[in-house]
Amino acid sequence: MKGIFITFEGIEGCGKSTQISLLNNYLLSKNIPAILTREPGGTQIGEKIRELLLDVASTGMSKITELLLYAAARAQHVAEVIRPALKEGKIVLCDRYFDATAAYQGAARTISESVLQKIHEIATDNTMPHLTFLLDCPVKIGFERIHNQRGKKQFDRLEKESKDFHEKVRRAYLNLAQKEPKRFYVIDAAQKIDTAHKEIIHHVEKYFGA
Repeated sequence: MKGIFITFEGIEGCGKSTQISLLNNYLLSKNIPAILTREPGGTQIGEKIRELLLDVASTGMSKITELLLYAAARAQHVAEVIRPALKEGKIVLCDRYFDATAAYQGAARTISESVLQKIHEIATDNTMPHLTFLLDCPVKIGFERIHNQRGKKQFDRLEKESKDFHEKVRRAYLNLAQKEPKRFYVIDAAQKIDTAHKEIIHHVEKYFGA
């Protein structure tokens, strides 16, 4: 089987990590070779960068520093994990990728699209997702979920951003999906977990049959 690259995107608390894990288990149950990874992270170097990016002590980080750290983690991830797995014919399931950078650093941090494009090209080496699932829900619901799971005191650096910041991220994601309807599938993340999971499986199996 040809390698397939599938990414999951969405605001904080949208449930994408739950859905990507469910899809991974489903594929493995069908003896379909798949790997589950995440950004920032996925490699030893990437996980170190993740700690720095999400640490509440990093509140003084400039938006350009933040952008370049995400790009550095991504470049290592693509070289060490994503491209080798795709060459082996595996399905790569990635919890966030460059669309997250466009939404968070582009729209919410107001970094220009031209700068983002240059960074994307360098960091990804033109490794593009075949499918992207956007788990969409209102910001209020996402943060209620996080609060119920961990409590507000355990919010990371990005989760501590303002409601307006996260509303910008959500709108940016929806705009990205509108611009690339052949790659994106928007999933209602406010519905039941099993219902969303079945919808995702439907789209994945449809892609396999294409």
